[in-house]
Amino acid sequence: MKQGIIVFLNGTSSSGKTSISTELLNQNEISFRHLSIDDFFHGLFHDYIDFINTKCSKSADGEDVEVSVQIILDSLVTLFYSTVKFMSEKGINVVVDTVNDNEERFNTCLGLLIDRPVLFVGVTCSKEELIRREKLREDRQSGLAIAQYDIVYRLNEYDIELNTETLRPNECANLILNFIRSNREYSAFKKLNKRSVGVS
Repeated sequence: MKQGIIVFLNGTSSSGKTSISTELLNQNEISFRHLSIDDFFHGLFHDYIDFINTKCSKSADGEDVEVSVQIILDSLVTLFYSTVKFMSEKGINVVVDTVNDNEERFNTCLGLLIDRPVLFVGVTCSKEELIRREKLREDRQSGLAIAQYDIVYRLNEYDIELNTETLRPNECANLILNFIRSNREYSAFKKLNKRSVGVS
């Protein structure tokens, strides 16, 4: 069975990933499924995460609970990427919409997906634009995107980079589709994986 293409969008909150995902899902040439870390956590594990947060707020020993929460979150993120891998194995094309703000979790992602056809897409815009977008949204904490900025964009290897300040979502989607049509190699993930294991 032919592996499904993984279009992996890397960008901060409010950078435009979900808008690009919507355009990719609405076009008719290539069928995609959308897997968002927000939907994955809050759709499947909403009650569980609420329970964890409640325990954190009520615990007298914050450090121990924080470590336990991180272990649980690490496991859920691993499950998320394992789901992406499974979908690709079954020939399903998937758009991955997440925020890579943790080095160890991203290395887990690389380990799971390195042998899959991953098109790694940088979704960028200026800090000023991120601040403007956050002010227009009601579902994001102010300052979240800026807090994520440096660690998310520490990754400087992409198959394609899209500036959503100058490109509309449909234009971004078309550039991604053009890349897929070109049959060029998806090489960014392989380069990042070599760097993560210390191979020059």
